[in-house]
Amino acid sequence: MFKDKKVIVIMPAYNAALTIQKTYEDVMAQEIVDLVIIVDDKSNDDTVLLAKMLANTVLHQHEKNLGYGGNQKTCYKLALENKADIIIMVHPDYQYDPKLIPAMAAMIGNGLYHCVIGSRILGGGALKGGMPLWKYIANRFLTFIENLLTGAKLSEYHTGYRAFSKELLEKLPLHKNSDDFVFDNQMLVQIICSGYTVAEISCPTKYFEQASSISFKRSIKYGFGCLWMGLLYRLFLMKIIKTKLFSVRS
Repeated sequence: MFKDKKVIVIMPAYNAALTIQKTYEDVMAQEIVDLVIIVDDKSNDDTVLLAKMLANTVLHQHEKNLGYGGNQKTCYKLALENKADIIIMVHPDYQYDPKLIPAMAAMIGNGLYHCVIGSRILGGGALKGGMPLWKYIANRFLTFIENLLTGAKLSEYHTGYRAFSKELLEKLPLHKNSDDFVFDNQMLVQIICSGYTVAEISCPTKYFEQASSISFKRSIKYGFGCLWMGLLYRLFLMKIIKTKLFSVRS
């Protein structure tokens, strides 16, 4: 097993007052979690007030809203400062099932992989879980194009349920990534570029009124950002361009 590994769950939070406590309770029900780090991105609701009431957590508040990517940068920095060996991101909107934490941690802790993502597409649970049809179609289209450009064979690039080893996080140039939603996509492409395998596990998901979701306009911006990232990586592989986005430390 991996009892000598410290498992930290990070929660990038923004206006998650309605769901953060339930998410936290289910996370801590997985007995392998040593610590939960919550980073609040200047919420307008009671997220911080509720987070302060949760035991065995580190709470960090941004003085201004930095964006989803900016929030994650703080999360990973704090996780490494707190001596994490395995870092798992769980959104506090209760869209992803925390019961997968032990399985994801085991895949990393036992040395099989350095990155594991929870795929909503594997197992066909996305539409059953309430994913809007337009989002499902966009997800499949973007994933198809990105696989062509990167040479990977992922079922999706757009899940927010992710686990990483300390070794991998310390190598990635995350500070060079966007502070917006495309951060997730940039991170996966950087991992592919570094030569690490991105493992996937089937993840049931829930779409409901309180679950976080970006607007259609921002989804369009995100989609073009993902396509640009894939193209940038292809041009980098062909040695047509150079970019510091892929300067992974050895």
